[in-house]
Amino acid sequence: MRDALVSTVRQRTAHAMVPAALTVIDVVAFTRSKVEPMVRGLFPALEQQKVLDVLARSVIFLTPATIDTVLQTTPWLHTVWDLANLYLVSCGAEPLSEDARLIVGLSAETTCFVASDYFSAPSRFEDFVVHEAAHIFHNCKRRTIGLSATRRREWLLDIDYRKRETFAYACEAYSRVLELGNSLAARRVLLSEIEEAPAPPDDRVGQDEYIDILREAIAVRNGWKRILRRCSPTQAQRYREIGAN
Repeated sequence: MRDALVSTVRQRTAHAMVPAALTVIDVVAFTRSKVEPMVRGLFPALEQQKVLDVLARSVIFLTPATIDTVLQTTPWLHTVWDLANLYLVSCGAEPLSEDARLIVGLSAETTCFVASDYFSAPSRFEDFVVHEAAHIFHNCKRRTIGLSATRRREWLLDIDYRKRETFAYACEAYSRVLELGNSLAARRVLLSEIEEAPAPPDDRVGQDEYIDILREAIAVRNGWKRILRRCSPTQAQRYREIGAN
């Protein structure tokens, strides 16, 4: 089945090429530079290096040079199917089915798969690397990377299940605002651009809440913590989850 899938993907993307940008960058160093502000803002100093080391090596860009190995070695078949479709669409090829998920990135445990058209994203507020890395925080347990854990601190970050996409989209946009604006005034202008832009393409993300979280984030010194606070479970939810376990 995997061999057949790889063969089909190859046939439909015979024209695909590795983006020029990927031939001249160190992916690990590039990823580290993208996720470092987020990690520094969300984790205490003693934990930052371990988290950074994991995230810096988490990204795999889907290109003609990587897709065969990804499809052959990724353990979960439903993920393999999604990755094949992600790659096909990013290459302008026909997806495998009409109901294929139209996504530009996907996270599985501590790996982030990102479409190669990352380097030609149409919006300057998009950053699929940061978005997918943000999902690792609720996919990876603290003990997995050598951090201390308790029943109440099992995962890297405690993020409300219903707000995982809101958290990732807010982190993505906030990272770009920090990169593009070096003053509060500049960041407010950038926020006004985001307000006028189309909403995140995900029904799980409420536009009003998303904008309100970003507005709070740019107004404080550490906006990352404000994003996390707005997307964390309530105390009552935490108690219910602990009781269920």
